Amino acid sequence: MCDYSLHAVATRPAQVGETLISTTFRGTSTRGFASEKEPEVAVCMLPGTELAFAENVRYDNRWIWTKSINFRVGKFGAIDPDVPHRHHDAIEFPDGSRVLVTQLCEGQRATVLQLPVVHGVIEHTRSDAQTPAARTVPVD
Repeated sequence: MCDYSLHAVATRPAQVGETLISTTFRGTSTRGFASEKEPEVAVCMLPGTELAFAENVRYDNRWIWTKSINFRVGKFGAIDPDVPHRHHDAIEFPDGSRVLVTQLCEGQRATVLQLPVVHGVIEHTRSDAQTPAARTVPVD
């Protein structure tokens, strides 16, 4: 999931173990996450994605002063997803506080620790090599 204002930016899903950087995307006033190798591609996350920041998280309200939260881990989620035309992407911290992703100061590094479990139907197939007869070894 990426914020509505990134609809004109190339996107891709997050991957476990990758390090992302908070950035502002060209042609928008929206901040989000990108990789160093693809700074113009927004990395989107599903709600529940867990992140570990390299330092305490810093954010601003587009004012002169920045604030920081004394946490380095958080979970990606959304604020007021039913309200159109506003930023929804947020990081929730262990104390329950949340910061919009678009308010994160640029240049912060965060590693994707874990993606949420997506419930769905898994189809199991069995090849001939997995059948009991195929696993037996002929005896001479």
